[in-house]
Amino acid sequence: MIQGWLSPMISLLRSAEGPSPAPYTSTDISWVTSVTYITAIIFGAPMGYLTDRFGRKMMTLVTTLSLIVYWLIKLFCLQPWALILARAVAGIPCSACYIILPIYIKEISDIDLRGALGSLLILNRNIGYLASYVLADLLSVTAMLWIGLMVPTVVFFILLLMPETPEFLVKQGKVDEAKIVLAWLRGVSTVDSVLEQEINQVVSVEKKTKADTKSVWGVILRDQPTRKAFIITLIIKIAQQFDGYLIVLIYAGYVFERAADSISLKLTPNKQVMLIGLVQLLGSIFATCIVEKTGRKLLLVTTSFTVGVGMLALSAWFYVASAGSVLPGWLPVLAMCLCIFADAAGFQPISYIIITDLFTFQLRGTVSAFTNICAKLSNFVQMKWFHNLCELIGIHWTFLFFAIVCFFSCIYTIFDFPETRNKTIDEIYSKISKTDKKDKNSVP
Repeated sequence: MIQGWLSPMISLLRSAEGPSPAPYTSTDISWVTSVTYITAIIFGAPMGYLTDRFGRKMMTLVTTLSLIVYWLIKLFCLQPWALILARAVAGIPCSACYIILPIYIKEISDIDLRGALGSLLILNRNIGYLASYVLADLLSVTAMLWIGLMVPTVVFFILLLMPETPEFLVKQGKVDEAKIVLAWLRGVSTVDSVLEQEINQVVSVEKKTKADTKSVWGVILRDQPTRKAFIITLIIKIAQQFDGYLIVLIYAGYVFERAADSISLKLTPNKQVMLIGLVQLLGSIFATCIVEKTGRKLLLVTTSFTVGVGMLALSAWFYVASAGSVLPGWLPVLAMCLCIFADAAGFQPISYIIITDLFTFQLRGTVSAFTNICAKLSNFVQMKWFHNLCELIGIHWTFLFFAIVCFFSCIYTIFDFPETRNKTIDEIYSKISKTDKKDKNSVP
């Protein structure tokens, strides 16, 4: 809702009838839209350490409090300085949500549910987008802000009742408490044999980690399967950020405007944003329904290829349009919706799920924080220099670059990404090690 609120509000903030005493200037708007990425990088850097140090539940509560502060600032004042301050505070949840929540969800989930539950992060985010678009169109600014405040406030009190994750409790030496929590989460007795086996496995990993004298980064960089898992995660995460998804959202209004000339598609800016939000939501619902049936690998391959096809179609359309020719107006709208749907249906959720699938609980916080920083830097680079790049080489070549990134990701996933559905860390690392040995033996 943080990001969704801003999109329909920018034009209102610029107008004399807006909620601020004076209209926002271009400089004000540029700070409002960009400051969140800066603070997200700053606060995201130590988030992995803080999650491992103080616990998943504690940092989730802190994240929720930062959301409450964000909405409160805007309720008290919507002058430029106050909104810029609120957007700076928003950098905390914009990093923390993507670092802490996948870890928390994974560590409380059963092995055959972690993919579906992990994809709920993107599903609920897209529900927030669409809710913001619709409510901004129907309600006053103040009413919308009160609803925005209500959501994290209710969530905060619900989270107070939630337990810490069993894996973090084991890490703290609270094995008996971890067993009680896991029994509650699974709905079984504390003497259940499967429960005992799961707890013993977590304890075994913790003992092995404590016996290892290497630091967290030492384990990531020196342990061969862990290093390979880290490289896979980083490549897929950066590829997802550079698949052109953000740019498609930015250029959606332009595409709708050009398409309207030939297909009588007359939508107000708010209705355009709502349509995009609906496509996003449908994509993430699709991912939640099938991720445990198809597996991570197949879903990632098909959606990255589909986004690539959509980007290629947009590139061709922009190229033909720049040459003065005319293509059917439905083509860019269809290509744009295809990109948005496919990205939400697989590319986005899988890039978060694999972090929790590929790493032990001792490493998840560090890897999540590092990949989140890379993602935010990627976003900042695109937002800052996209227009310059388009002026230099043309927008059609830029979209072609996005298509190439997607096709590269598709091919890379086919050959290097191990299926992680219903598999333990040991099983995944065993597969990674076998693949590496096979690759080395095939080298002449």
